Amino acid sequence: MTRETATAHVESVVSWLILGVECIGATVIAVGVLMALRQILLSFLARRASNFGSIRLDLARYLALALEFQLGADILSTAIAPSFEEIKKLGAIAVIRTALNYFLSREMRDDKEVLQSEKSVSNHAASDASTKNEANPDTELSPAPKACLVALGETPTPL
Repeated sequence: MTRETATAHVESVVSWLILGVECIGATVIAVGVLMALRQILLSFLARRASNFGSIRLDLARYLALALEFQLGADILSTAIAPSFEEIKKLGAIAVIRTALNYFLSREMRDDKEVLQSEKSVSNHAASDASTKNEANPDTELSPAPKACLVALGETPTPL
């Protein structure tokens, strides 16, 4: 096998790998969007107050994973990029995707902290209310803490 045919074979294999990795990234985005739509529809059909922060956080996780796959495809592309000009373009794309992933991860962390603090406030308010309403155990949660618990996937119970 000559060097030219070996190079052509490697380029062909890498091109197929790039396509496969890009398809995986696109599939991850599609699955994330479908899951978010499902959560929105279930919330709407159940006619419950929904905190879209948790849905947004789930979708952001899918997007971050898809960005990692796309970045992997970009890295593979540098293996077969024949010119310095193409390598510069791929580098710019990689920098943009890395920055997007960084800020998305940071936003996900911040959203998660907000959801956790809302949950702890809700739990604290529920424990305070239960001590105040020990004589009446059928007292319902107010709408705001109830919505927070539902958004976090927990079933609100009477105090």
